[in-house]
Amino acid sequence: MQQANVSASKEFKEEAVNKVTYLKTEQIVQDTYYFKPGQVLDYHRHPGGDQVFFVHEGEGTYFLDNGKEETADLKPGVVVLAPKGVWHKIVAKGNLVVSQATTQPAGMEKRA
Repeated sequence: MQQANVSASKEFKEEAVNKVTYLKTEQIVQDTYYFKPGQVLDYHRHPGGDQVFFVHEGEGTYFLDNGKEETADLKPGVVVLAPKGVWHKIVAKGNLVVSQATTQPAGMEKRA
């Protein structure tokens, strides 16, 4: 059985958002992002599948841009969807712990 405790093993880094993969199969991957205040997971999209984010701790802002930018407040318990092929990013207000699940292979494109 694969199991992880994303809150017990917090791994914040000063230089950039830290992404830790806890669970991965051929069909799905689960990563947890550890943000320090002001850190950003910049605009990107996944052409091969949807992505779901789950907020564990902290606060931030989620941005979704499908031709019109929308935002959502992130706080513990909030779940947001990044639909397949839609640009999205996260900005941390303080320390922020967010997990995500994505189908595999989802691919990833960064916005220029």
